[in-house]
Amino acid sequence: QVQLVESGGGLVQAGGSLRLSCAASGRTFTNAVMGWFRQAPGKERAFVARISWSGGLTDYTNSVKGRFTISRDNAKNMVYLRMNSLKPEDTAVYYCAAALGPWANQKTVSDYNYWGQGTQVTVSS
Repeated sequence: QVQLVESGGGLVQAGGSLRLSCAASGRTFTNAVMGWFRQAPGKERAFVARISWSGGLTDYTNSVKGRFTISRDNAKNMVYLRMNSLKPEDTAVYYCAAALGPWANQKTVSDYNYWGQGTQVTVSS
């Protein structure tokens, strides 16, 4: 079992930055691929970024490449999403998720076994 709790969301102006945090509990955390997804109003939940269990592999959706950075600290059971140069289109509820198993093509909701409750990010223009 893995329990996930996100924090760090809020209201920010376009061009600003936020860092989202995801606190994980459970013995399988260090063996999990961790991901961030987001869901805007009226849209489906979409992949944002993922990171391998060691932190050595990362992957991003095209629209956030160069602006967002995913990282993890296994000693603290934490995953982070640093978001820079935020745009109004980044406005969404952001979810942390865990996928048990080896690094593969985990970019869909069904690839992930555990989810947090989400944290709201609002970017004003």
